[in-house]
Amino acid sequence: MLDLNQSGTDTPGDGNKNSDGNGDRNGAGNGNGTGGRNGNGNGTGGRNGEPGPAPGTAARALHPAPVRPYLITAAVLCALYFLYAYLRYSHFHSPSWDLGIFEQEVRAYAGFHAPVVDIKGPGYLILGDHFSPVVALLVPLYWIWPSALALLFAQAALFAASAVVVGRTAQQILGGRAGLCVTVAYGLSWGLQEAVKSEFHEIALAVPLIALVCRALLLERWWAAVLWALPLVLVKEDLGVTVAVVGAVLALLGRRLQGMLLAAFGMFAFALTVLVLIPAASSAGTYDYWTKIEKNGEREVSLLDSVLGVLNSSVKLEMLVFLVGITAFLALRSPLILLVLPTLGWRLLSQDSNHWGMVWHYSAILMPVVFLAMVDGVRRSRASKRPWLVSYANVAVPVATAIAVTLTQHLPLRDLLRPETYAADAKAEAARRTLEAIPVGARVETDITLMSHLTSDRTVYWIGGAPGTAPDVVAINLDFWSQPIDDPVRYAEQLHPEAEYRITHRADPFVVMERTTPAPGNG
Repeated sequence: MLDLNQSGTDTPGDGNKNSDGNGDRNGAGNGNGTGGRNGNGNGTGGRNGEPGPAPGTAARALHPAPVRPYLITAAVLCALYFLYAYLRYSHFHSPSWDLGIFEQEVRAYAGFHAPVVDIKGPGYLILGDHFSPVVALLVPLYWIWPSALALLFAQAALFAASAVVVGRTAQQILGGRAGLCVTVAYGLSWGLQEAVKSEFHEIALAVPLIALVCRALLLERWWAAVLWALPLVLVKEDLGVTVAVVGAVLALLGRRLQGMLLAAFGMFAFALTVLVLIPAASSAGTYDYWTKIEKNGEREVSLLDSVLGVLNSSVKLEMLVFLVGITAFLALRSPLILLVLPTLGWRLLSQDSNHWGMVWHYSAILMPVVFLAMVDGVRRSRASKRPWLVSYANVAVPVATAIAVTLTQHLPLRDLLRPETYAADAKAEAARRTLEAIPVGARVETDITLMSHLTSDRTVYWIGGAPGTAPDVVAINLDFWSQPIDDPVRYAEQLHPEAEYRITHRADPFVVMERTTPAPGNG
């Protein structure tokens, strides 16, 4: 994946370097480090007075960054991410229905079918919800390992791969021990840890792409930045706006034509997906997520009120402070920080409080941006004429690493240090016995607890979300509901008055009920 970003500028610099660590040996260039050997005063000269590269080209010497240490660090991060996700999965601690949804989608692609996700509703075409066709790339892994665990492993590997990109880029630009420090700080960042806790989401595929885009921008590999940005529009519909902002940053950095073309493409892709493709695939004929901005419950909210309320919550402010705070605030000195605006924009405009804070997966895509913006901010600050800023830049990376390690005491991966994390409780054992009581191939209506454990070899519906289907089995966790269910059979028959059910298995708090009457349409 990294080959596209390789070029002659990977040759490490040597000799005496200027204050930002990027000058060439004996160069007489200016602070941007583009002077060659015995070059002229504007930093554009080549060796022995030969013509050098034109101003603005990528002529910076990079520090050596052997791949092996980063691959080892990434393997450790991947193992930690997957171990945490596996333990939560095996102990039936799923936080939402999303893992089941994505497994149904990948399973459909793996069988060369349309991506129908019955959890969202019988026959529901998932491309009418979010536009994420790139999820089909997980099919080869799913063929080998047809389980929700395959998706959890893929996400862990993708996050770890992004750490290689972020860390090596930091090393090549900043030198010293910056690379491995940034890798650790990034790998332990709250955005990635919360995403791992939230199980699999499509943004896992965007995280390494965003990292590669930022790397290419920092190394002035403009076409690489364009090419890595293009696939983002296939990950999720809102990322078209992010692609447009990548174009704006390119233009800001002097690549106006490339930038304008990429910005136009990003906005066109965004408009096409939310106004045409998603409504065409949706049974409602609309893009449902506009309502996240337009409605607060049943109350209509004007766009002006949404804009005026972007900072109306301490939860939002906390998230913003921690977003840049984990970079010792030096991310704010880089134009790369502009890339966080599209994602932050829709989240802060949303009336759904789940979008505002530091939990869930929504901030994972911002992590490579802010950490590589920090790398750029350190580089820029080292060349500053303010001594205090140069001094601060020299300690920013260790500070960011210390912040990440300290915050981990309050983040998901801390659980891996607790013995009780590895012990299965009585509820998990009861859940396993319940799974064995549900026939393979059955149509099952269930709640979050068992859902992602059933989707690989059963047809699964969300409880109460499949009226008129008379599923073969209704399996529920009685502890899942805020209102107690005293009579499970009566509850199942209220959901499906066209059928009758009886209890075939009970292992508190789980109940399995099988249909005793013929399926509708079968007599």
